[in-house]
Amino acid sequence: EKVHRTLTDPRGWQKSKRIRFQRVDGDDYDFRIILATPDTTDDLCAPLDTGGEVSCRQQDRVVLNAKRWAVGVPDFGGDVDGYRSYLVNHEVGHALGEGHSACTDPGGPAPVMMQQTKGVGRCLPNPWPEVLAR
Repeated sequence: EKVHRTLTDPRGWQKSKRIRFQRVDGDDYDFRIILATPDTTDDLCAPLDTGGEVSCRQQDRVVLNAKRWAVGVPDFGGDVDGYRSYLVNHEVGHALGEGHSACTDPGGPAPVMMQQTKGVGRCLPNPWPEVLAR
């Protein structure tokens, strides 16, 4: 439910990329979103070393680390719901061809493609890609 709400939120990729997401059953999909334990995340993300801590996009899989999903990260200040939206948007951003970015506007919102799981530096935590177009 949270993944669906995030992907269909008006602040999300649908606005920034002018695309639409549709949940489907079966094998006809562009990518699959998986919520996985840290050990399973490590396996599904290999050869990327997630160290049981981070998530990834690998081939047609968007793998969300359940540890991060459950507790978030310190820079989000306890806003686990906001962090979950960030996690979905960041990893789906990779599936859409987006690469990592950096904090270029100190005091402003961090780009969603910044690795906010590892910290936001002098930016503010931000779960939404809409700021890419500001």
